[in-house]
Amino acid sequence: MANTCKVFGSLLVVVAFLAVSAVATDDQAENDIVQSKDEFVWTLDHTNYSDIISQHKMIVVEFYAPWCGYCQQLAPKYEEAASVLNSHDPPVILAKMDTTVLENAELARNYTHNGVPSIKIFRNGGKVVHDYKGTRETEGIIAYLKKHAGPASLVIKSKEDAASLIDVKKIVVAGIFPELSLDKIQNFTALAEDLRVDYDFVHTSDAKLLPRGGPVDKPTIRLFKPFDELYADFEDFQVEAMQNFIEETSVPIMAILDDKPENQQFVNNFLHSPGDKVFLFVNFTTDVDAFKSKYYDVAVSYKGKEANFLLGDAETGKRALQYFGLDTDQTPLIFVLAMDGTKYVQRHVQPDSLASWLKDYKDGKLKPYLKSQPIPEVNNEPVKVVVAETLEDMVFNSRKDVLLEFYRLGCKYCEEFAPVLDEIALSFEKDPDVLIAKIDGMENDIPRDRFEVQGFPTLYLKSATGSLSRFEGNRTKEAIIEFIQTNRGTPAPSNFVKSDLPVSEQAQTDPVKDEL
Repeated sequence: MANTCKVFGSLLVVVAFLAVSAVATDDQAENDIVQSKDEFVWTLDHTNYSDIISQHKMIVVEFYAPWCGYCQQLAPKYEEAASVLNSHDPPVILAKMDTTVLENAELARNYTHNGVPSIKIFRNGGKVVHDYKGTRETEGIIAYLKKHAGPASLVIKSKEDAASLIDVKKIVVAGIFPELSLDKIQNFTALAEDLRVDYDFVHTSDAKLLPRGGPVDKPTIRLFKPFDELYADFEDFQVEAMQNFIEETSVPIMAILDDKPENQQFVNNFLHSPGDKVFLFVNFTTDVDAFKSKYYDVAVSYKGKEANFLLGDAETGKRALQYFGLDTDQTPLIFVLAMDGTKYVQRHVQPDSLASWLKDYKDGKLKPYLKSQPIPEVNNEPVKVVVAETLEDMVFNSRKDVLLEFYRLGCKYCEEFAPVLDEIALSFEKDPDVLIAKIDGMENDIPRDRFEVQGFPTLYLKSATGSLSRFEGNRTKEAIIEFIQTNRGTPAPSNFVKSDLPVSEQAQTDPVKDEL
């Protein structure tokens, strides 16, 4: 098959915490690790990966590709961080795996969905895997991994501890245990271990030491946050219930997207929250004062109604706007991304029309927005150009057998395949029932309920009878012509002749998503 481009106290209480969450020092395994005297990053491959991962309480692995520019930029910083962390107590081991080596590819597949470089933190012999969510600068890598090499939750014994451990600009989850409850302590510790890459966890036996909230007389979770009501309490220590509480309480009524790093976590929480996503992009220099309070009031009115809100600076969110086919010159702009993926847009919106526009959306009165390239004025090449706005007419309503290629500009495999597709189109030039076409899969919305596009190029045949077939073979002229003839809904002309000339060898492909 052809390849494609690929598009998270009392003494007894303290003892209980340490017994569950402390990270033990690992004895370095006697494995055959490819590593020179001056290198601190371990090299993993298919021969040693499982053994090394399974023998460590914690090990950090970068999945990379030598050709990737971002990987090349990260390499010296990652190596320098490894040299420092090697002397940490306990040592923090940094490793790497080349995903372009064929034998490594299957192992790396589960960890590179968003491209390379991809850094993962493996814990407990690989039983738990967390995303690395720190920076890609040396000092940031060191600080982040030092923190995550220690206990998942830190003890507060004084107000000074609370002041140093509870960052007023971050979300911090505190476990308060005025009485001994080992089951609740263990559940809290397990949750802290699982969510430690996303939140800071602390624990104490005395709520009076904490900066906000009153005293408690039974085990309580208190979540501190720098927005809305500033803290919230919860008393159910079932792990799933605690997780739901943290996730729901960590989403602001109105998240702010700007250039302040401390707001990024809240934006991420908004993006990963369930429900519809409502975005309002304005110029923060000139327009934010006119919109902020009215937009916040609208957001409050929808609280608990499966809708979450974000107010974004147009310049900061420029790339997000462009991804959806929008631009900063269309702001102030309100944009809804519904749970089913449908999108709705109002450009140049006014503050007083926010509430009514959203009501029309909820009432089903708005026409969905479709990201589409302009319809070509001239479309007379052998391979026809399809855009989102012409997909229905040219493909689904054409009553033809349509071979449709999903491609991406800049994808080298798409570029290699282009002359093959041209020859296929010429082969069917005199067949009025067959159309050979292409669509830019990054610049046009693709109906995901009809097409599964995980890489570029991807080929589908929509037959004249309406059935959809995905091409899975080698992208040669002969193989694709045979695919069309086998799956077409109209009979092939009696004079159709298939060329015997081979056009290409087995094709390769690029990922849908650019490296991050």
